[in-house]
Order: sequence, then structure tokens, then C-alpha cells
Amino acid sequence: MNLDTKMLTLGDVEFKSRLILGTGKFSDTETMIRAIEASGTELVTVALRRFNREKPDDDLCAPLARLKQIKLMPNTSGAMNAKEAVRAAQLGRELSGSPFVKVEIHPNPHHLMPDAIETYAAAKELAADGFIVLPYIPADPVLAKKLEDAGCAAVMPLGAAIGSGGGLSTAEMIKLIIRDSNIPVIVDAGLRAPSEAARAMEMGCDAVLVNSAVAAAADPAGMANAFALGVQTGRAARQAGLMPKSDVAVASSPLTSFLGK
Repeated sequence: MNLDTKMLTLGDVEFKSRLILGTGKFSDTETMIRAIEASGTELVTVALRRFNREKPDDDLCAPLARLKQIKLMPNTSGAMNAKEAVRAAQLGRELSGSPFVKVEIHPNPHHLMPDAIETYAAAKELAADGFIVLPYIPADPVLAKKLEDAGCAAVMPLGAAIGSGGGLSTAEMIKLIIRDSNIPVIVDAGLRAPSEAARAMEMGCDAVLVNSAVAAAADPAGMANAFALGVQTGRAARQAGLMPKSDVAVASSPLTSFLGK
């Protein structure tokens, strides 16, 4: 039984699901829709270029709009700097009617690491403009705190490089972000398996965002459901309270008194 009644709050919007899904890399729109439905997600990211009403085959706005249970979060993927990201966010809000924006600025195509300086500048401006801002960032506790102070609704540190399936290689830094954060911490990028989503939630993350791990799976809908279960399991374990670690063995049943009789 899932006893978790606390909602994920982003800005002034509440979500039951703590799994956010990206919409890139799917083989076709119907596969994407089945994965979204199987995941139970209520928030999906979509690139600005996919709001393309002149090319129905490449337009995700209309198919996603039919899913009444979800909200759209346009992202600024493709932006090379803060100025471009702000412009992309404004267009995304105009096209989608959504106040959410995922600030994503990674100008180097060789490693796709987020540009911390440009991300901070864009996020600060967009938060002041009334957006519900979720910035994709390196796992940097100092930057995360500055973004919180700038008015972001959450921070989204990477677990590993985008699309790498590297898992939670930045786990120790994410733990520091969680420890000091007063806003939700959402792992974004790098997760490959539902067990890694569960681990992120056990660490204290508030949600996870996945795309490639689902879209590139042999059965995207099945994997989306598996990630949903992983998130729920990890969250339940965190709330139940994991046992403390010990450097030595600790007997589960004391035997000394019995043997001494």
C-alpha cells in the first residue's frame, strides 16, 4: 500500500506523480503516448521545435494536449546562451500556455554539459518574469543554492551525462544539494534503470526526470511503468527510514545468553 499522501509541489502546482518524462527520441508519437500513459506522469518536457503546427508529423503539441492528465513543460534545449534560452522560454509559454520551463543550456555538443553561468542568468530572468523555472544544472551545491535564491521552483542536477546511461555518478554532490535545499531536487539525465531512480529517491530526491532510458528501451511503455514503480519504491523506503550502516557485522538475534545456559 502506498501511504505517501504528500504531493510534489512546483511553484503553485501540485503533482501526485514524482516521475517526469521527456518526449525526445521515441520512435513514433503513439509509442511516446503509450509510455506517458504507462508512466502515470503528470508533467512532460517538450522541445520548442516540436511545437510545429505546419508539420503535423513533427508536432507534439496537439497529441500531448489530448492527454488531459499532464501539463507541458517546454524546454530551451538548443539554446546556446541565456538570451536564446529566455527567448525560447517566452515562445514556449506563448505556444503551450504553460508557465513551466526547463532551462537547458548546453552549448558544447561533445559533452552536453550545462553551462552554469548562462543557466543562472536565464533562470533568474525567467523566475522574475513569472515562469515556474526548473533549471538543468551540473551537480553543483553552490549553484543550486544560488538558483533557489533566484526564485527557481526546483533544481535539476544531472546524475550523469545526457543519454549516457551512466546512472548516479554524481550521487555525493546531489546529497549535498539535497541537504541544503529548501526547494525540490529532481535528478535529470543519465539514469538508465528503475533501480537508479529508486536509489535517487532513497537519497532524498523529490522526483526524477527520464527520457532516453524509456525511449530507447525495447518496450518503452513497460520501462515507463517500471520507472514509476522504482520512484514509488524509493520514496516509500525513504519515508520508512533506511537502517543505519555499520562497518562491522551486527547479529540480528542475540545468541550469547542462550548459549550460556
